[in-house]
Amino acid sequence: MTRDWWKHMVLILGTIIVLAPFYMMVSYSFKSPGEIDRGEGGFFGRQEMMIDPRCVALRQPDRADIEAARTRFPGQDDGGVQAALLAETESDCSMRPVVFNYSKAFIEAPLVRYLLNGVIVTVSIFLIQIVVALPAAYALAKLKFWGRDAVFGLVLFCLLIPVHAIALPLYIGLAKLGLTNTYAALVVPWTISVFGIFLMRQFFMTVPDDLIDAARMDGMTEFAIVWRVMLPTAIPALLAFAIFSVVAHWNDYFWPRIVVTGNRDLFTPPLGLREFKGDGDGSFFGPMMATATVIVTPLIVAFLLAQRRFIEGITLSGMK
Repeated sequence: MTRDWWKHMVLILGTIIVLAPFYMMVSYSFKSPGEIDRGEGGFFGRQEMMIDPRCVALRQPDRADIEAARTRFPGQDDGGVQAALLAETESDCSMRPVVFNYSKAFIEAPLVRYLLNGVIVTVSIFLIQIVVALPAAYALAKLKFWGRDAVFGLVLFCLLIPVHAIALPLYIGLAKLGLTNTYAALVVPWTISVFGIFLMRQFFMTVPDDLIDAARMDGMTEFAIVWRVMLPTAIPALLAFAIFSVVAHWNDYFWPRIVVTGNRDLFTPPLGLREFKGDGDGSFFGPMMATATVIVTPLIVAFLLAQRRFIEGITLSGMK
């Protein structure tokens, strides 16, 4: 009984550690800058009306505005007209913190374009990875040829190589080909996934050889067996791999930051967070956290929808 109690305590502690950053992220996306700085307001903040300082700064009345508004404020000197215009500007720039944060997330930066880029890049990478990984995994699992074990050992060795170790050679090669600041630079280096090959190979090892022999007796070629027999049986493992692949490349900040240097139209969602990183005037943490919430939400929803198949795919592939 005591041992089970401690297990539950460890699990609860781990859950708190994992969820705490998400709690702060969502909470900050609801709060005003002052509440974030002071650490007050609870989870949702007080939602009191606040003034957008950038909006006010951009709409400061100049001499032409004062002259044009003089008829609206008879009897006022220049200072009075300017004060009245400033009051109108502050009224127009007043909004709830949650509206301020999420509106800035979509207005200050083209977040929809960044999300679209993220979808294009992650889907392209995943589809090409599948095209490469399935035949390779099938060959390593079901075909007998000289050097098969050595090739599989090489696959395992490649799993140990961190991406940062090969980033510079990859960048130099892409730069010499003139592919930096293109979708190809974001997609091509990751089209071969040794983890995908390993995962699918482990799953194919569980497929009975009789199924493949029956397909061969029906006259199917090896490539036909891969796409018409093995692919339908590998859906759980593919969904598991999809979670790993999409999450890794959707959240990747390191590689896009290297190969996308000047074209904002190619920014992926993580790069969009940089739009709210200030220099002399500080950072807009509220809009930044609102942007992060929007970026993370599709991944959470996708995982919740595919959770059962994800666990099934991991179990069947032998990764315990």
